[in-house]
Amino acid sequence: MKRTLTTVLPLLAVVAAVALVWFGNIDNDRSIQLLNVSYDPTRELFQDLNRQFVSKYERETGRKVTIKQSHGGSSNQARAVINGLEADVVSLALPSDIELLRRGGLISDGWVDRLPNHSQPYTSMIVFVVRKGNPKGIKDWPDLVRPDVSVITPNPKTSGNGKLSLLAAWGSIIYRGGTEEKARDYLRRLYQNVPVLGTGARDSTITFTQDKIGDVHLTWENEARFEIEDSQDELEIVYPSVSIRAEPSVAWVDRNTEHRNATVYAKAYLEFFYSRPAQETMARYGYRPFDPAVLQEYASRLPVVPLFPITLIAKDWDDAQQKFFSDNGVFDSIRTSPAK
Repeated sequence: MKRTLTTVLPLLAVVAAVALVWFGNIDNDRSIQLLNVSYDPTRELFQDLNRQFVSKYERETGRKVTIKQSHGGSSNQARAVINGLEADVVSLALPSDIELLRRGGLISDGWVDRLPNHSQPYTSMIVFVVRKGNPKGIKDWPDLVRPDVSVITPNPKTSGNGKLSLLAAWGSIIYRGGTEEKARDYLRRLYQNVPVLGTGARDSTITFTQDKIGDVHLTWENEARFEIEDSQDELEIVYPSVSIRAEPSVAWVDRNTEHRNATVYAKAYLEFFYSRPAQETMARYGYRPFDPAVLQEYASRLPVVPLFPITLIAKDWDDAQQKFFSDNGVFDSIRTSPAK
């Protein structure tokens, strides 16, 4: 499962060009094509899952199937689908990103209950990646606001990784009994230590690993493992004392699949994610599978860490989106006012 960053740089494509690929999605030669629009660091996972699904589906049905992938910052990906990127399925970093599509009329009400575990085949968390030997002695959230520490994290306006890193940082204060005022001041000081905000998780990975900017990278647990494997032993993971329970979610895009008579295929593809082989694949790539037996099997790779739910800091994911990331929300306010 060794990978090289240069082989996974995102391909640049305009929406119009992508749309041409999907015209005539279900044709007369029994060929099926699906487009999975996903967030930044899932490229390698879905390459593996897609290969498995294609092999299984073609063996069982005799129909040729092709799964294509599109990756970027989760919020940007949601907006791309709203603006015309013809996704058959979306696998995005936060439920609130899929809710944007529902409110836009692309996905049906009740999508969250159409698949097991509220349409969340796995969960994740935010961890720290540091230089080998951890020269700055970074162990937990308070260390990130020291004046000698430079932090790399993506822009929460465009990236699911960026949103979750901010929410995890805020929640680390609330979890310990701190007030929202203290949490807000902590975020001000944290983002003063961020020299550059990437548009997505992989952008920030490249900044930290290839450009060698920053002392610590706040990232998905699975992306952290990708960085460690690719770094030739130059990096290591630090698990903070508490983090947020990230809940990436999946759905088929009703308006697009109904137009192409592809709903049955998109549903079968997403249902495959809950199969034992798919759950084991997720665990191998550093995602926390829905299946408790598989999670237990990979316990040494996915250690137990206290994870707080989104309800610690907001009513739900939609409320968190409005509270923290809307215009003039928490993120905007901390970027325009000095730390105390």
